[in-house]
Amino acid sequence: MGCILKGGGGLYGRLRLGAVVLAAGQGSRMGYRPKCLLEIAGVSLIRRQLIALSGAGVDQLVIVLGHYADLIRPLIEDFPITVIDLSAESEFSQKYSVSAGVDALHGKFDAVMVTPSDMPLLGTADYTDLIGAYKKRPEGIQMVRPVFQQGLGNPVIFDYAITDESQDGIEPMCRNWWNNRQEKCFAWPTENDRFFVDIDTPEDLEILEKRLGCKVIYPEAVGMVHGSA
Repeated sequence: MGCILKGGGGLYGRLRLGAVVLAAGQGSRMGYRPKCLLEIAGVSLIRRQLIALSGAGVDQLVIVLGHYADLIRPLIEDFPITVIDLSAESEFSQKYSVSAGVDALHGKFDAVMVTPSDMPLLGTADYTDLIGAYKKRPEGIQMVRPVFQQGLGNPVIFDYAITDESQDGIEPMCRNWWNNRQEKCFAWPTENDRFFVDIDTPEDLEILEKRLGCKVIYPEAVGMVHGSA
């Protein structure tokens, strides 16, 4: 019977982990195009991410779509995942997206990992390392996040039990929870900068291309999609 040893002592059963990938954004700073459809060597970021998460032993994988659901959905149909489409909703905030993703998890979970869809360098080993850090977290800690030189990275993993908490409008899935529950949060120190690389602007894209030594491009099917802020 498998079990894990958590930091601080004590044997625990296997961690049942759900993951939520956020892909509902508008991508306004990238010319109103979905960042997760950028391709490295012909493979989109979203497919790379789903492959990596699947290899990390996630029990259920949920992806939250929104503004570009029609463009993204055909690329992920072959994955055994749960798709939440918010395109008909009036709200696309990160807080709302995370809540919708967590609500879509079925059954009993011990923890939830939440990750943006524009993390181009994360692979299975990186996710596995973060999961390991969560398993070994100090006693009483309910949220773990990678940190390097005081900068916070992604993904974040938190105790599923805190999804039921609410105090003064503070939701466990948003940044305020981290800021206001420091005694329950663990900043996992790492020198792995892949947890801190995302694509928010064309400048970020240029830096990534220099690092990889290749072009990171949108497929021809993704043209300019105009929208409002």
